[in-house]
Amino acid sequence: MLVSVVIPCYNSQATIEKVVEMVLDEFHSHPGYTCEFVLVNDCSKDATFDAIRRLADKYPFVHGINLARNFGQHNALMAAMNYADGDYILGMDDDMQTHPSQIFRLLDKISEGYDLVYGRYNKKQNGFFKNLTSKFNEVSSRILLGRPKDIVSSNFWVITRAVKDEVIRYKNYNPYVDGIFYRTTNNIANVTVEHHRREVGSSNYTLKKLMTLWLAYWNYSVIPLRISALLGTIFACFGFLGAVITLIRKLVTPDMQVGWASIMCCMFVFFGIVLLVLGIIGEYIGKIILSINSTPQYIVRETVNLPEKKKKKHGKKKKKKKREPAAFVNDDTAL
Repeated sequence: MLVSVVIPCYNSQATIEKVVEMVLDEFHSHPGYTCEFVLVNDCSKDATFDAIRRLADKYPFVHGINLARNFGQHNALMAAMNYADGDYILGMDDDMQTHPSQIFRLLDKISEGYDLVYGRYNKKQNGFFKNLTSKFNEVSSRILLGRPKDIVSSNFWVITRAVKDEVIRYKNYNPYVDGIFYRTTNNIANVTVEHHRREVGSSNYTLKKLMTLWLAYWNYSVIPLRISALLGTIFACFGFLGAVITLIRKLVTPDMQVGWASIMCCMFVFFGIVLLVLGIIGEYIGKIILSINSTPQYIVRETVNLPEKKKKKHGKKKKKKKREPAAFVNDDTAL
């Protein structure tokens, strides 16, 4: 059973070699499995790709991909999955928080017949802000992406080859892999794993990057548009009701003064809602324009330790009939 370990790497020159060595130790103790690595350098500012080169020189099953610029974690994952050939594809981080010692908890669980298994952390070793944003992500992903209520997502997951073949068919520029997972299958499970502290540095996710990632949810949902329509309806009703009340009061008390301040407050509220709705619509239109303009998910600058046939397979000029992905039946299980 071949397992493709896909790892997006960003400023991880101090940890990525240790991660690979520890993963190999785990697989050496399970003779029924073999593994390959697809390491994607997301235009790191340090010598991460040099570390990947050293690993590729040492191990023929370590494949390195260097992206032309920083595309983001989920774009890097899509790049890695396009080069992965395993029966299972295992996603993990480069910072030792998704610890190699927990890998076979996920693999044992998916061998029970699931399409996707997430590692659920018994206790997160993150700071307050990161835990707060994770909680917000749990709630919003259930509303916007249709995540099952009893499933907790994480960066530590394993999928079958059939799911991977469906995922890489998604070609839009701003992917969110969990959203693609949820629309591909609902045969999902959780397994409890330990969450370790980051060994070097701090999280690379700034508030801006977290907001950009959250906006990627909108690629898979029309809920924000429905919320804007609902807000418009509610405020229109309030406006109509306020107008009726004002008219009645004026008829009952003709000398009642109509305040300028109250009018301005109402205008600010209503115009604020209008601009909010226009912003939501504009976000969708912007995404459509970027997709029409064929904005790439990722651009590969160079690769190391990848067979020539695999390079041609993923090149643009090679006109070759693509292998049909494994099909899904209408029930909850993959063929």
